[in-house]
Amino acid sequence: MLKGKKIIVGISGGIAAYKICSLVRLLIKQGAEVRVIMTPSAVKFVSPLTLSVLSQNEVVVNMFSETDPSKTETVKAGTWHITNGLWADLFVLAPATANTLAKINAGISDNFLLSAVLAARCPVALVPTMDEDMYRNRITQRNISDLKKYGYRVLDPVVGELASGMYGEGKMPEPEEILEFIKAQFIKKDLSGKKILVTAGPTVQPVDAVRYISNYSSGKMGFEIARAAVERGADVTLIAGPVSIAAPGGVKLVNVKTTEEMFAQVKKYSKGKNLIVMSAAVSDFKPKRVSEGKIKKENANLSIELEKTDDILKYLGKNKKGYKLFGFALETDNQIENAKRKLKEKNLDLVVLNDPNVKGAGFGTDTNVITLIDRKSVMPLPVMPKYEAANRILDVFANKKIN
Repeated sequence: MLKGKKIIVGISGGIAAYKICSLVRLLIKQGAEVRVIMTPSAVKFVSPLTLSVLSQNEVVVNMFSETDPSKTETVKAGTWHITNGLWADLFVLAPATANTLAKINAGISDNFLLSAVLAARCPVALVPTMDEDMYRNRITQRNISDLKKYGYRVLDPVVGELASGMYGEGKMPEPEEILEFIKAQFIKKDLSGKKILVTAGPTVQPVDAVRYISNYSSGKMGFEIARAAVERGADVTLIAGPVSIAAPGGVKLVNVKTTEEMFAQVKKYSKGKNLIVMSAAVSDFKPKRVSEGKIKKENANLSIELEKTDDILKYLGKNKKGYKLFGFALETDNQIENAKRKLKEKNLDLVVLNDPNVKGAGFGTDTNVITLIDRKSVMPLPVMPKYEAANRILDVFANKKIN
């Protein structure tokens, strides 16, 4: 996603500046071209030489320097802030201190970094980082609010242990989170205004007070669909069974356990949706009788009579009104034939076929191998990260390529 993207990383004088070494390294690994600009205060916290080696470019600190970091470009000495402003696809300031935020809002450009910000034609993203009292100060909050109105993109700080030793809001997010924030700036918002419902993970059906039957679903695929959708501008509701992964930021999460609970929440949240993606591995059967207490081990040769659970996907297909419906099919035999049958019987607009026997697919993996099937076409896709697979699924809806 970031391959060939030109990114300026601006660093102001905060203790969190040392973390930017990791961020620069992550950006380079993603294939981005990186230039680093530092304020004179920032060099007290991290070495320009280190950042120069990591970024593979000379780091600029002072307004006037004996060397020109843009050796391959025809520029006049002292105008590098203009050149950098034209060069970049994105300008990221991390950490952005209270002092730097205030100066940007006031239009002050008394160092090279601030001059480059004012000259930038590309989007500018800010990562405010400071002690909690400074962050909560009304003046700082006003500055951040103003900058958002001016079009600056802001990644809010997190709650954690601060440099002062106190615990509170103002800590800079980890480099990996900043990287995801940067990636999001390059994602097209082609799902803005769309309301999407996603189900994910397994459901569990109790056998007794302490045992249940379920499946191996990790929920990763559904969570990646939700993440990709919200990044592309959609209003996303995610109904998830018991999983051990965190919900993507900006997603409305609804936790459930049983198939009955998921069915009830799907009925509740399906109204007014443009797209419903049923990626949850819903339990097809449940014990006909559930013991109130724990079944004792001495009960040898125990038999559990099962009955079918509610068919949520069939209900949605039968009552489909105003939304597109995507379902998943995990098949081990006659995959295409069975998936096409499910597409027709459940009145789906698209079925996503999974074969757990293929290397790189299956439960718990970070990659998947899927085939997209509608009424007229079958599109097999190669192994890819589940996030990429999620976007390929959403592309079908966004591009209205449904037959």
